Amino acid sequence: MISGKTVKLILYEVLQFAALIVPIFVIMERFASLIYDVKNSDRTAYWLVVATSIAYVTSVTLLVWVPLKYLIVKQGRFIRGITQWRPTALVYLILCTLPCFAILIATSEVQGDNKCNLGHFDELPVSLVLFSLICVDVIERIRPCRLLGKSDSMDYELDMTGPTLTRLEQVITISSQLHPDKGQNSPTQVHPEARNGSVSGTLQNLTDSPSRLTLSPRAPGVTYLYSSSSHPQSYSGPLGFLWRRDGRSEVFVDSFMFWLDTVEMVRVTGEPLVFCSVWVFPTYILAFLSTLRMIITPKNPLLSFAGFALQDFPFFIIRVALIVKFGYVTPVLYALKNVLVSLTFIYFTFLTKLKIFRSQSMF
Repeated sequence: MISGKTVKLILYEVLQFAALIVPIFVIMERFASLIYDVKNSDRTAYWLVVATSIAYVTSVTLLVWVPLKYLIVKQGRFIRGITQWRPTALVYLILCTLPCFAILIATSEVQGDNKCNLGHFDELPVSLVLFSLICVDVIERIRPCRLLGKSDSMDYELDMTGPTLTRLEQVITISSQLHPDKGQNSPTQVHPEARNGSVSGTLQNLTDSPSRLTLSPRAPGVTYLYSSSSHPQSYSGPLGFLWRRDGRSEVFVDSFMFWLDTVEMVRVTGEPLVFCSVWVFPTYILAFLSTLRMIITPKNPLLSFAGFALQDFPFFIIRVALIVKFGYVTPVLYALKNVLVSLTFIYFTFLTKLKIFRSQSMF
């Protein structure tokens, strides 16, 4: 009988292969229809484009996709040594996303040269290309996880946030200095267990009287109550299900949020004013460059720099240029997001390392 791992492997490979070939066939068919109309209903040109797409898909499948999947399944020495980037994502971007974007640019040129309207490429083909890209990313993220039962790997990698005591040091009081023996016999006890979203942590002999405590606002031993913790919190009661979370479902949310800015940039490119102008070249090129972030493995520290260099900074420049040229074809919110992310990355990554920003007297 076929094992569950084999079924999961077959399911993932079928979905990824479908995400590889379906966008190419759809985009090429729309491009063939455009050539058919431009050539005055020439069926030879139509079927030539369709035959080219079939030949391309067959060639890349047999020469690149299948050998790559074979190496991944067999866990070759070369594949085992790759831990910082994803070969499947790189090959997919080169074989599928790049040709689709190139065909969209060629379509813009053909329609501009022949004074055609934007009738052959509506929302469906472009959305299909992006959705297939997201599906491949989701599959690569969720591949190590189980599909049935409780998650065995991803829940422990999530950052659990909640009201916890992250750091606690002894606080010197006046009474402890007068009665040192009594202070030694009264240890501090903390019970940071949360029930129904509340914290039941109890600090004994430290909250009897506020006047007994000597606190400093800049003390190194400050206790932060509301801070992040990597340890799961326990919740009980009839509403305990509200605090349940599963890393496998959050993979889909994280992946769609990861691609939201790129989706908006591609949508702006589909605007008639932009699509039928020379601005279609930089917008599609920058949109494709932002997809290169998919090659880097999730939670890799390199993702921060890649997001700044490949997406936020160039997207801010092109969005400002588009707003100046065509008006508000793109929401200002995305431009504000790009500039805010870029500035915070530069500040916290580089400027905070300078001596002037490391002074203890500054905020």
